[in-house]
Amino acid sequence: MLLNPHRLDRHYPDARSREIMQKTIDFFEKRGLTRLKEDFNQAVWYADFLEFIKAEKIFSTMMTPQAQGLEGEQARWDTWRICEFAEILGFYGLPYWYTYQVSVLGLGPIWMSKNQGAQAKAKKMLDAGHIFAFGLSEKEHGADIYASDMVVTPVGDGTYTATGGKYYIGNANKAGMVSTFGKMADTGEYVFFAVDSQHPHYELVKNVVYSQNYVAEYRLNAYPVTENDILSRGDEAWNSALNTVNVGKYNLGWATIGICTHAFYEAIDHASKRKLYGMYVTDFPHIQQLFNDAYARLLAMKLFALRAADYMKAASADDRRYLLFNPLVKMKVTTQGEEVINLLWDVIAAKGFEKDQYFSMAAIEIRALPKLEGTVHVNMALIIKFMANYFFAPKDYPEVPRRDEGSDDCFLFNQGPTKGLGRIQFHDYQKVYDSFDLPNIQVFKEQIVLFKQMAMIAPPSAEQSKDIDYLLTAGEMFTLVVYGQLILENARIYAIEEVVIDQVFDFLVRDFSKFALQLYSKPSSTPEQMQQCLKMIKKPVTDTQRTQTLWKDHVLGMRGQYKMQP
Repeated sequence: MLLNPHRLDRHYPDARSREIMQKTIDFFEKRGLTRLKEDFNQAVWYADFLEFIKAEKIFSTMMTPQAQGLEGEQARWDTWRICEFAEILGFYGLPYWYTYQVSVLGLGPIWMSKNQGAQAKAKKMLDAGHIFAFGLSEKEHGADIYASDMVVTPVGDGTYTATGGKYYIGNANKAGMVSTFGKMADTGEYVFFAVDSQHPHYELVKNVVYSQNYVAEYRLNAYPVTENDILSRGDEAWNSALNTVNVGKYNLGWATIGICTHAFYEAIDHASKRKLYGMYVTDFPHIQQLFNDAYARLLAMKLFALRAADYMKAASADDRRYLLFNPLVKMKVTTQGEEVINLLWDVIAAKGFEKDQYFSMAAIEIRALPKLEGTVHVNMALIIKFMANYFFAPKDYPEVPRRDEGSDDCFLFNQGPTKGLGRIQFHDYQKVYDSFDLPNIQVFKEQIVLFKQMAMIAPPSAEQSKDIDYLLTAGEMFTLVVYGQLILENARIYAIEEVVIDQVFDFLVRDFSKFALQLYSKPSSTPEQMQQCLKMIKKPVTDTQRTQTLWKDHVLGMRGQYKMQP
């Protein structure tokens, strides 16, 4: 299940997809870890990587929907293929993933537009190796796009000028097209328009971070805009902003998975070769527990994110379940990535700070992902909207199979209005849980029942419904239910061994108990809610044979499997 660049034995639906992944791996392996770390530490712009992307036309193949593709190039917007590419880039370093990610965001409003001229221009730029940018957030307002100060003013001859600033915009130093969000000065309606980062009325103020990336503050100073530059207006512009984030934020989970996988290889190799007090580090029981936990969490991250990709590919106007699963990849997988790095760091200790280790880079980069494309809190506020229908109003859907057939996901650029989230229904999670009979799944099911009971016998008061602190913790508990469901669906698809599945639910039981205790401790929790929370605090079923089997057959099996070339 976990990426090993030395053995790329995965299913690919076509030769071009395999070629992209293999050539990308070869680029980084030839580069080597020493150069990778030097460039990271010195914040070197990744010009050579972008030259490689240009020469191989990788972004053009990966980020062009099939309808805009050229004959024979096998271009398509394929979520499954994008997952793999994002994972590989994350494996070698977040900056390389980031320039790809913000290009995905920059292209979103273009591919969602009815402006065919802008789409044709974007395709030519992709073919020529350009990158793209997404001008949404602002210095004074962050991602509060209601309050945008970017203003587009009619000149009177059918043209316009745009004036205002954008902040924290990746790729905005070099992007061929910067999809920029603003408001019309005369009507106040929202508008998306494309600008050129090299135009004289485009002012590149500064890079706001010290990084290999260029995360820009830029200003438009009476920038000339024509109808040819306008991508969308009004509700379409608003929907494009949010629907683009729906497409892009999913990739953050995959960067996390890549980072954690590389860090795991490095950690297990170091610990298994190091002797302390006459024993190898990996002989200590507490070290084995840390590794088992990190492995189970990492595997769960990938199982969940892969299954969410299936629902992204199955999405339609009649099946919008992806709008729950997608923010969970962004929110839950990225925070679980932090947990994995913390566990591994407790094993390797001071080694994690050394400048010539991948780990010291991973420990910094892993912190960024929960905080990009809307914070964890923003995504949790979205997730909570689905709770009532998820638990109490299931709907029958056709079974969604594994979707690695290599199809184009054109619906993602025609998602429609962003409203109506509370009306979306989901398939019955209980059927999935009831199809497994493992000790820790049974404990977890008891916790779910108690959580649902609390929603009925001790629901949030009117005041608690406005208490974001209270709702976020309740949301974490709901999130675990959905997380476990998709993990189980994919465990069956991939024939994951029962010892692994039960170990995954060992940590899910513990996490659920942790959040139950947090909810119990909230200032606003009522006696009835506190009593129910105490019932939810449960201990997972311990099984020494299970943990030893996981350790010997799975975790230690990653020892000596991968090391990046120096």
